[in-house]
Amino acid sequence: MLAIETTGLTKHFGPDIRAVDGIDLRVEEGEIFGFLGQNGSGKTTTVRMLTTLLRPTAGTARVAGVDVLANPGEVRRRVGVALQEVGLDELQTGRELLTLQGRLFGLAPREAKERAARLLEVVTLTEAADRPIRGYSGGMKRRLDLACALVHGPRVVFLDEPTTGLDPITREAVWQYVRELNREQGVTFFLTTQYLEEADRLADTVAIMDRGRVVAEGSPAALKAAIGSDVVTLAFAGEGEAARAAAALERFEGVQRVVRAEAEVAVYLPNGATAVAAIVRLLDDAGAPAESLMLKHPTLDDVFLRATGHHLEEGAPAAAAAPGRGGSR
Repeated sequence: MLAIETTGLTKHFGPDIRAVDGIDLRVEEGEIFGFLGQNGSGKTTTVRMLTTLLRPTAGTARVAGVDVLANPGEVRRRVGVALQEVGLDELQTGRELLTLQGRLFGLAPREAKERAARLLEVVTLTEAADRPIRGYSGGMKRRLDLACALVHGPRVVFLDEPTTGLDPITREAVWQYVRELNREQGVTFFLTTQYLEEADRLADTVAIMDRGRVVAEGSPAALKAAIGSDVVTLAFAGEGEAARAAAALERFEGVQRVVRAEAEVAVYLPNGATAVAAIVRLLDDAGAPAESLMLKHPTLDDVFLRATGHHLEEGAPAAAAAPGRGGSR
């Protein structure tokens, strides 16, 4: 059974802004599904539609077996949601907030208290449980918000940028908790993120969103393997040198693809190690020597660059290389 299914899901804001432009998603039960994209790509709008906070312009969506338009109240009862904006009542203590959340979802008083105590232990907030939330750090508030999303035992949980702004230790703790819930209890997670490492380490399946559309989808390993080549990344003194280099590299034997992003050029080709010396000579002859060169096997960043024309961290469109075997898009 599918935990999440969309067909042609669309959200337009006015006649000109297509935030989500007809996407089809299939998320299996018990899966961690990573949704990658820069700010403005449509990730958060998609989550808001799937969690009934926004009404789609067109298309259909089912979450936890329920149609989001036909029965939004039932969808809300079946899912947990932790959005980017942490909305907590800072006058309450952590224990009070979790207990109240459980009661609002229909748990009996004793069960709500017991569930709150267990979750506080899991997110390592037991020592701070009876202190007002206004005194919590940002990382503590993020962990408490995650606990709030889990207090009613949902089978599908949406995490929208769950570790943004967290320190590395806290981020690792959140990752560990997500993995444990997924493996031990079969909870399905729909995870939106801008962290490539987060998607690579956690997700069973990754979808890349760009300008409102899904432009690539598959397991992290399969997406990286599909590139089928090594990646030689070259940095130049300026965009002019990078443009000359990209045009020259398009003619290099065996090149499968060339992508230029500002003053950087990525070259995709088999057996990159044996080609490095010839590439350096070619660029010297073209009057565009590289300031640095790095050879690596494909990463999710390379997948993202190839699918969208820009790095996830930068979000800037890449300029097209000269026409030929490769091209930037």
